[in-house]
Amino acid sequence: MQEDLSQFYFKKDEPMQSCLLSLRDIILSQNDSISESLKYGLPCFSYNKKHICYLWYDKKTMFPYILFADGNRINHPLLEAGDRKRMKVLSINPEEDIDIETIQLILTEALKLRAKKA
Repeated sequence: MQEDLSQFYFKKDEPMQSCLLSLRDIILSQNDSISESLKYGLPCFSYNKKHICYLWYDKKTMFPYILFADGNRINHPLLEAGDRKRMKVLSINPEEDIDIETIQLILTEALKLRAKKA
């Protein structure tokens, strides 16, 4: 892991740190072609050099979330658009078990969208 990326994760307090690191592992394990970099000061995950999602957190609730780049094209009841036109977020409660199956399902859809654009 690059030093800047490491700092992003390891500067966070628990349970945020563990939750973000778990989300990172879930995303990277979805497909061998997913890579991670730091964009706009947050972890960005790309597939075939196209951004699929980012990790960030809500500063009010302190809940981490996955921000899907083409979320407007993914229909899932847990994805929230808020004021965003293109992106949607999947909020994660760091105090609860992570719903890995839901994340994998949404990631599969995001990867299909990126594969179509390639």
